Amino acid sequence: MNANEIKELVLKQRKFFRTGVTLPVGTRLKALLKLKACILRYEDEIHAALKKDLGKSDFESYMCETGMTLSELSYMIKHIFSFTKEKNVWTPLAQFCSRSYKKPSPYGVVLIMSPWNYPFMLTMEPLIDAIAAGNTAIVKPSAYSPYTSEIIRKIIGECFEREYVSVVTGGRAENTCLLNEHFDYIFFTGSQTVGKEVMKKASAHLTPVTLELGGKSPCIVDKTANIKLAAKRIVFGKYLNCGQTCVAPDYIYCDRAVKDKLINAIRHQIKKQFGQNPLSNKNYGKIINEKHFDRIVSVIDDSKVVCGGKHDRSALRIEPTVMDRVTFSDPVMQEEIFGPVMPVLIYDSLDEVITNINALPHPLALYLFTSSKETAKRITSRCGFGGGCINDTIIHLATSEMGFGGFGESGMGAYHGKTGFDTFSHYKSIVDKKTWMDLPMRYQPYRKIYNKLIHIFLK
Repeated sequence: MNANEIKELVLKQRKFFRTGVTLPVGTRLKALLKLKACILRYEDEIHAALKKDLGKSDFESYMCETGMTLSELSYMIKHIFSFTKEKNVWTPLAQFCSRSYKKPSPYGVVLIMSPWNYPFMLTMEPLIDAIAAGNTAIVKPSAYSPYTSEIIRKIIGECFEREYVSVVTGGRAENTCLLNEHFDYIFFTGSQTVGKEVMKKASAHLTPVTLELGGKSPCIVDKTANIKLAAKRIVFGKYLNCGQTCVAPDYIYCDRAVKDKLINAIRHQIKKQFGQNPLSNKNYGKIINEKHFDRIVSVIDDSKVVCGGKHDRSALRIEPTVMDRVTFSDPVMQEEIFGPVMPVLIYDSLDEVITNINALPHPLALYLFTSSKETAKRITSRCGFGGGCINDTIIHLATSEMGFGGFGESGMGAYHGKTGFDTFSHYKSIVDKKTWMDLPMRYQPYRKIYNKLIHIFLK
């Protein structure tokens, strides 16, 4: 689409929204039910598209994409009536006699820009929350995952009128045209570099934004950890989707006393989960494109590789790789890896861990493997991060009962479940004052007795 077509689409959605069609809860519920039925109908095509874009198996596609999307849909369908209700709040005596309440209201026309690593889930989940809150939406999926973008376009085209929800495909030119338009809310998932540009463009219209970014998420393993279980869960979280997960453990920060034991356990788990030759494992997946493949390979230091390290550019595959003897000054530690390469660093004290993690940009996630409740409390209290797990990885985002998001360099705002509904809603604070009684003390001329009464009421 060109700039004029995008401008016209935004205007049509704004006109549609102002008719009030999206406000009734029944309309929103009907839209969510229709979307759910359509996703179920096209489930095989969605999985085929994910296979072409990222090499994902059907099982992984359901576990990490369609299954989670359907879960969010079911949750929102179940709770939408309670979420949309006005919420009464306590009214001060000075406002007697009146009713005070908060009324959730949609922002209006929403722009949702999604990434390529989980292209279906990270498009549909914010869209579900936006629709539940009563907005219209323009969806911009990534150009790097064209097959999934096409099935998204097909599903949304069948479920919605373009004035309600529409898909804009394309690359940077379309992104620029969209960001030059005036939206009422922008939800962006992607890199920090693009996130800064989104925020800059949004500021021209004072448009509120949610930024779901990333960062170097640490995985701390202390000497009290169950090493065998830690290795199993770290390998799962790190190499899922070939490491192309915004909340994947970016690096291991390990107590010196258990480092060698942990690396041996990780080697065993890589072999157990991905086989002797991961590059030939049909369920392992692939890197999204040559640009990202070359970037990941460039940070692998062969002299520090203790597991994996092989790669096949023609197939865009890199073995699950572990690097030992890594320091914070190494090239692999200068940016988010976003691939199947796991550096291992060591520490000697918990104070060292806290100091070094807090000296880095705030990560989107933090993981801690420990048997010590005191250590868990200290790390989760003292370190800044978006969310995380104790004795597991990545599963904290797989629930609609908790919001998911980062802060600082890893983003702002959150979504999933009620938090997602709140993200796409503005809460109007309203006082409904009754007319059958009108206290005279606030009106001039003021009298001394009124000062005493006001003091009593406001105390």
